[in-house]
Amino acid sequence: MRLPAFGLTLVLALTGLSVPGSVDAQPPTKVVRIGTLLPPARPTAPDWKERWALAKALRELGWVEGKNLAIEDRWAEGKTERFPALAAELVGLKVDVIVTVSWPAAVAAKNATATIPVVIVGAGDPVGTGLVKSLARPGGNVTGLGDLDTELSAKRLELLKEAVPKLSRVAVLWNAGDSGMTLRMRAIQAASRPLGVTVRPLGVHSVEDFEVAFTAMTQERPDALFVVADPLVGTNRKRILDFTARHRLPAMFELRLYAVDGGLMAYGPNQDGRLRQAAAFVDKILKGARPADLPVEQPMRFELVLNLRTAKALGLDLPQSILIRADEVMR
Repeated sequence: MRLPAFGLTLVLALTGLSVPGSVDAQPPTKVVRIGTLLPPARPTAPDWKERWALAKALRELGWVEGKNLAIEDRWAEGKTERFPALAAELVGLKVDVIVTVSWPAAVAAKNATATIPVVIVGAGDPVGTGLVKSLARPGGNVTGLGDLDTELSAKRLELLKEAVPKLSRVAVLWNAGDSGMTLRMRAIQAASRPLGVTVRPLGVHSVEDFEVAFTAMTQERPDALFVVADPLVGTNRKRILDFTARHRLPAMFELRLYAVDGGLMAYGPNQDGRLRQAAAFVDKILKGARPADLPVEQPMRFELVLNLRTAKALGLDLPQSILIRADEVMR
C-alpha cells in the first residue's frame, strides 16, 4: 500500500529520518568532541570501548559515539612525561571537554588550556595541589572528582592493622614526583601515629627506583607494605605483586585490580563509579554548565576486596570482623 505524502512524512519523522525538501526536516546533529588523557597503554580488546565505564555512562546520557559524540583518546603508555604533548594535541583539535585520569594528566591539561573545560579523575586532593580554588567553587576551567585522601589513608591503615594485628612497621611505596600522591603519603604518616605504627617512606621517581625500594624492604623486613596508586606505580604493578609474593609480605593497595591480581587487600573508590560520575560532569558541561560553578564531588562508592588465597599463602587468618565487611573475596 502506498502512503500519501503526509503519511510518509509522519513515518519518517517517527523513525528519526529526515524528509528531503520537507519544512519539518531537522538540521544535522551537532557532533561534540571529548578528549581523554589516560595513563596506561591503549587496550587491545576490540570491544573495550563498549565496556569502558565512561563511554557506557555517556551513552546512557544520550551521547553516542558516531552519532553526536566523538571521543579523542590519548594514552600515555605508562609514560607520564608524554601528557603535556598529548594535552596540546587535544587543545589543537579544539575538543569541547577534556577528561583526565591521574594528577599528571590533570596538571598537563590545566597548563595546556585556560578555556576548554577539564574534568579530573584520580588526581588526589585538587585543592591541596592547586588544581582548583575550592571544592564548592572550583573557579577556572577545572572541576570533577576529588579524593578523600586523609580519611581513606587512615581507613586503609586501620584495615591493614586489623588484618595484620602485629603490625608495627609499614613500608609505604609511592611516586614522590606526584604532588597528589605525596599529600596522600603525608596523610598515611599522620594516620600511623595513633595506631602506634612506624612508617618507612619509600618514594620512587622512575622505574629504576623500584629496585632500590625492593632492596630496602628486603634488608629492613617491614611487617607490611602500603602501596599508593598512580600511573608510575601502576605500570610496575606486576613487579610489586611478584615482590610481595616472593617475600611473603602482606600489602594494602588502593585499587581492586591489585587484590584481584594477587595482593592481599585493597580498599578504595569503585573505579567504574568514578568514571560514571565524570560522565555526569561532561554531560552538564556539554549542556551549558560552567566548570567554575560545578562543585568538585567526592567518591560515592567504596569497596573492600580481600584475596584469601594470598592470605593463606602468607599464613594469615583474617579475622571475621574484616571478612564480613568485604565487598568481594577472592577464594
